[in-house]
Amino acid sequence: MSSAAGPQGTLRVTLTGATGLIGSALTRALRERGHEVTVLSRDPERARALLGDDPHLRALAWDPLRGPAPAQALSGQDALVNLAGEQIARRWSGAVKRAIHDSRVTGTRNLVQGLSACEQRPRTLVSASAVGYYGSHGDEPLDEDAPAGRDFLAGVCAAWEAQAAAARALGVRVVALRTGVVLARGGGALAKLLTPFRLGLGGPVAGGRQYMSWIGLPDHVALVLAALADERFEGPVNATAPEPVTNGEFTRALARVLHRPAVLPLPAFALRALYGDMAQTVTSGARVLPAKALMLGFQFRHAHVYEALQAALVQRA
Repeated sequence: MSSAAGPQGTLRVTLTGATGLIGSALTRALRERGHEVTVLSRDPERARALLGDDPHLRALAWDPLRGPAPAQALSGQDALVNLAGEQIARRWSGAVKRAIHDSRVTGTRNLVQGLSACEQRPRTLVSASAVGYYGSHGDEPLDEDAPAGRDFLAGVCAAWEAQAAAARALGVRVVALRTGVVLARGGGALAKLLTPFRLGLGGPVAGGRQYMSWIGLPDHVALVLAALADERFEGPVNATAPEPVTNGEFTRALARVLHRPAVLPLPAFALRALYGDMAQTVTSGARVLPAKALMLGFQFRHAHVYEALQAALVQRA
């Protein structure tokens, strides 16, 4: 049985991964709109400290790998947003690969098991995924109907989405956001690039011809909010800007925003030495288009990479 929204359109939203780059921005956006937020965290006290003192925000304990999500965090809620997952951008050892897989696949399975124990279930589950679902396709444009790739990350994303999709059998609308590189000052890939670029040490990676599918943080948050509000959003949705760029184009745009040169390339062999198998996700890339979001009328605030970088680094939008 589904719950009803609170008074005057107030939503009750449960969120995993709330202290991450996207999760913290989404939590702020939900609270600014008057929605009530419940955070699931291994360390609820730390989550409260990071997210701020707010009587309409509660934090409850849950370890995604140890068992189903607690019913008291899910029952009576209007929506559930699942953003939890171990960091991908690091060297992939066997242990790191298991952590990347289990934090997403096992964690989402346990989340849906928690839903199955609720009488008043959320109507909607928005669950993170990634453009890594598609694997490497060169410059081929990819929409949500493109098949899954065959590499490690594609397999993780496909299994991750399958666990979220199991909630449909419980009467829950499920949206899988296949997210590209999120551009934000405060974290993620962009934060790692700022120091070398500001020192004049930036440049294209592995020749710079591979595509990079990206999205500005404000647009990603807006897309989650749209998926919560609009029941036409269902199934896989590419959370990427309408104009993916090559790594070389991205490098030139970032250098222009920072007023720095970008002439020192990073060859593929050096990236493999740093990151091992993970380097494949950077050196291959995919040209992913937000076909479903555009079809549903979603309007991107920052459709071009230069203006998105300006907003993140100069305007602080």
